[in-house]
Amino acid sequence: MIEKIFELEGVEHTSFFGVRSSKIDLIKSYFPKLIITARGHNVKVKGEHTEIEEFTTKFQLVLDHYYHYNSLSDESIHQIMMNAETIDRQFPGQEDILLFGNSGKPIRARTPNQRKLVEKAKEDDLIFAIGPAGSGKTYTAIALAVRALKNREIKRIILSRPAVEAGENLGFLPGDLKEKIDPYLQPLYDALLDMIPPRKLEEFLKDGVIQIAPLAFMRGRTLSNAYVILDEAQNTSIPQLKMFLTRMGLNTKYVITGDITQIDLPKKQPSGLITALRILKDLEGISIIEFDKGDIIRHRLVRDIVEAYDRYDKSK
Repeated sequence: MIEKIFELEGVEHTSFFGVRSSKIDLIKSYFPKLIITARGHNVKVKGEHTEIEEFTTKFQLVLDHYYHYNSLSDESIHQIMMNAETIDRQFPGQEDILLFGNSGKPIRARTPNQRKLVEKAKEDDLIFAIGPAGSGKTYTAIALAVRALKNREIKRIILSRPAVEAGENLGFLPGDLKEKIDPYLQPLYDALLDMIPPRKLEEFLKDGVIQIAPLAFMRGRTLSNAYVILDEAQNTSIPQLKMFLTRMGLNTKYVITGDITQIDLPKKQPSGLITALRILKDLEGISIIEFDKGDIIRHRLVRDIVEAYDRYDKSK
């Protein structure tokens, strides 16, 4: 009798093992001659060599299915155990899918400019994604970052926003610095929660695998082996954005998003984003993608609202 231990990385316990270990019990039912125990993030198997070899093949397919779809159903386990192959035709147009979010929800680039962002991310290490609110530029960038982390192309994700007060005074908000800053970073948390199970996200945040911090916290750092996203970049000053751009280390991708029609800086202070676009537009290895009203995928009224404000600004 031999023993083998499987260490499960990136697995959310309940979604993989099931409530009261129901899914691991289902897997056990297909291998009655083996002693299978699950504890923490480890699965231990004892038995004869040939049985363990067969278990290893099929259990790896179960893991591959879970990592790909971010979910695992009893039916999927049954099909894998009976057919010894993954279910790779579950979703039509699967080539457009970036990753599978919570409960197996497919997350894909849904508009031409979102797809352009995905393609340019394969070629260039610095991408500017500029356009109106609701066009999916930040959400798509975060999906690319999560996919890169799952594929082990990078070691961490770093998300940042400038802590500009947008007409409100942080000093009058209750709580310490973290409690004051968190509401400004909440949209980044919301996107991650669509893609990573809550407990796993909490673990990533605790271990520093995913970092969400104001732009000022980037000073003095070198950001290597990372996918780095700066959101709301229109609200950076020229020195701030220069500082951020020069933090780029080896094996790192930058996506910088912003809407140059929604600048919250003091009137006499130029936007670092607008200046950077002008200075860097001809450099090789940098892409600039301009999103527009056609990319807006929020409530149908959002597009009408953006168009109404555009007409008003032109009339002035």
